[in-house]
Amino acid sequence: MNWITNYVRPRINSIFSRREMPENLWSKCDECGSMLFHRELKEHLNVCPQCGHHMALRARDRLTALFDGGSYSEVEVPAPVADPLHFRDQKRYPDRMKAAQRATGEKEAMLVAEGEIGRTPIVAAVQDFSFMGGSMGMYVGNAIIAAAERAVALHRPLILFSAAGGARMQEGILSLMQMPRTTVAVQMLKEAGLPYVVVLTHPTTGGVTASYAMLGDVQIAEPGALICFAGPRVIEQTIREKLPEGFQRAEYLLDHGMLDRVTPRRDMRDELITITRMLLDLPPQVKGELPAPEKEAVQEADDAPEKT
Repeated sequence: MNWITNYVRPRINSIFSRREMPENLWSKCDECGSMLFHRELKEHLNVCPQCGHHMALRARDRLTALFDGGSYSEVEVPAPVADPLHFRDQKRYPDRMKAAQRATGEKEAMLVAEGEIGRTPIVAAVQDFSFMGGSMGMYVGNAIIAAAERAVALHRPLILFSAAGGARMQEGILSLMQMPRTTVAVQMLKEAGLPYVVVLTHPTTGGVTASYAMLGDVQIAEPGALICFAGPRVIEQTIREKLPEGFQRAEYLLDHGMLDRVTPRRDMRDELITITRMLLDLPPQVKGELPAPEKEAVQEADDAPEKT
């Protein structure tokens, strides 16, 4: 036995037999630091089972969790001008868009879909914070208008999930113009007598908060969501005072009358079904499947003479 047998060979075997552990199997909770297995986290809709912290949820995953059986149809959104201002900072605006599309697999920062929740037909619009911070540009404005027009055409309520860092700086004044455009779209729903329910998720800030995100008939938020126009750090630096604990968080806004509900993500679907059916003056949702009729009752109904 020599050093080749005792050291080199076992070392070579360990290198070639080593299995790499995929990095995406585990996620760390930002709040409590727990390591969470990806399947467990997915089952809990990206909510930490240890402390209840609500992590970011992709727009498409949110739609799948919302609609009956995860089945929905996307609503087409008109595409705006690609680069109206020919904006460039460290990168060209089209290059940033392509990078965001590759990273998220989505075309833009908002998805619009139609389907049923609790057998109640609705239209839903979901903002995706992973796409350039969910920033509100011309496409997002077009998406909300398309969602409102579709809801009016089908006479359905509109449920909107907001998540944004504000207006998109690369589109300048054109992004700010989406504030009045989306306000007009919301007014279309109100004139048609259709419910408009907003679910504010973390974070909802800037021009989004100053327009369509705070115009709902019912305002719901997820626990711990930051909801504001200017962030707390900016306010503290401006007024040079310490802000109250939990300032601009969902629970603080609920206590001060800015929200109607703060609902955990696991209960959000049932909450939306109840509220939507109530606003539409429909009976409460039937929980579970109705029992199948007995065979004798079916036979009697088939044999019964038709009324003339």
